[in-house]
Amino acid sequence: MIVDKEKLIKEYMPLIIRLARDLKVTLPLNVELDDLIQEGLIALLQTIEKYNPRMGASFKTYAYTRIRGAMLDYLRKLDFLPKTVRQEMKKLEASILKFHDENGRFPTFEELADVLGLSVEEVKSLYSELQIKQFLSLDSYFIDAKSGETSEFQIASGDDVRENVRKELLYEKLRESINKLSEREKILLSLRFEHELSLKEIAEVLDVTESRVSQLLTVVLSKLRKMLEE
Repeated sequence: MIVDKEKLIKEYMPLIIRLARDLKVTLPLNVELDDLIQEGLIALLQTIEKYNPRMGASFKTYAYTRIRGAMLDYLRKLDFLPKTVRQEMKKLEASILKFHDENGRFPTFEELADVLGLSVEEVKSLYSELQIKQFLSLDSYFIDAKSGETSEFQIASGDDVRENVRKELLYEKLRESINKLSEREKILLSLRFEHELSLKEIAEVLDVTESRVSQLLTVVLSKLRKMLEE
């Protein structure tokens, strides 16, 4: 089958740019938008070459998964967080979850600073990095758990079989963990990761502020990640 690559590139460039901009909103300044767009474009070209209708997934679905996955892989490879920062982020996440469980609300930056023995500015910086890390980590769970649905390869070896089983178990664990969340938390996850809405769009749907959406997501992702890691 002859494919018009130029036509497909023009058709999917708006999608690539939208995905890149959506990710860029929550990323540090050292991550360039153009780099994300370039990764997405390369993924689209690879998708055009590798797509096979017999895989069961539509080209649009397959391309979307590959493009977004390529951008996320690129961000993970940057590895811009030193080990000490990751350790501080874990402490911050645990402190937020504990405070929320005990008080039924999200702690202020001042309260977190007191608990962690850090300045308010340091806590704000860590919180920003935590949001990015949470998003990338959970998104990788979703992509990894579902990747078998659009895989371009057939099971051909023992390693492939083990990987397939691992993904099936991961999907089950993910589903079980989500089912333990409240209905409001499930809706929040669905809006962010299934429907790909921005924080602003979610705020409009739930009739709350963007900062409130950010806080709610932080708590929900902390709960879910804790259950998955167990």
